[in-house]
Amino acid sequence: MTETLPLTGERTAPGIWHENYWFARHDAAYRWITTQLPIGTGRVLDAGCGEGYGAELLRLAGASQVTGLDYEDTTLRHVRRVYPQVKVARGNLVQTPFADNAFEAVTSLQTIEHLWEQPRFVAECARVLAPGGTLVLSTPNRLTFPSGNWYHTRELTAAEFIELLEPHFAITQALGLHHGDRLTSWETQYGSCVDAQLAAEHDQWDDNLAALVRSTTYADFEIRPGNLDESLDLVLIATAG
Repeated sequence: MTETLPLTGERTAPGIWHENYWFARHDAAYRWITTQLPIGTGRVLDAGCGEGYGAELLRLAGASQVTGLDYEDTTLRHVRRVYPQVKVARGNLVQTPFADNAFEAVTSLQTIEHLWEQPRFVAECARVLAPGGTLVLSTPNRLTFPSGNWYHTRELTAAEFIELLEPHFAITQALGLHHGDRLTSWETQYGSCVDAQLAAEHDQWDDNLAALVRSTTYADFEIRPGNLDESLDLVLIATAG
């Protein structure tokens, strides 16, 4: 793909070399869904679809229809051009333009931390999901995520994330995203790769860091149960009533 959205800091996108670590970290969660949580042939909503790469992965995994919902026209025009088989809709995530029970699955990855009305968004996910439908949400773990992202209105711990969903959903899996062996090995030698990326502009990175960022893929991350407080990102899978 040669077309990319401008990098603003609000969302990540493929095809930007110095953003590659963050893109791969997001990509890993979508890949996990498509391999470990088959979504079948139902209707899927990707709420807060951003650039659209995740919605496209869900479509390629076999969903009969994938709708990408976002609020910004520039982003949605990009999705229409680059991923023409993904249906797009413009709207507010806490007041979506969909009927009750419209989808068999809803995904919203690395989005809820951007929202002011998080409980209202969770309730909206419950409204548009068909009975028995699956919700997958991910968010940065506040205990490990670097502070200072001004696009985030409220970051969550695992306990807070679970508490947010429980009024509307039965949580079936609570998982954490972690660095895999290659990133862990690099950090043993050089220190935190996240801290190193944030410490300087990318044109000032040393060769070791630049090479790591360029080469990082979704396969460099693991999603697993365990001590969620130590995870980088939190992933909850839940079922609608």
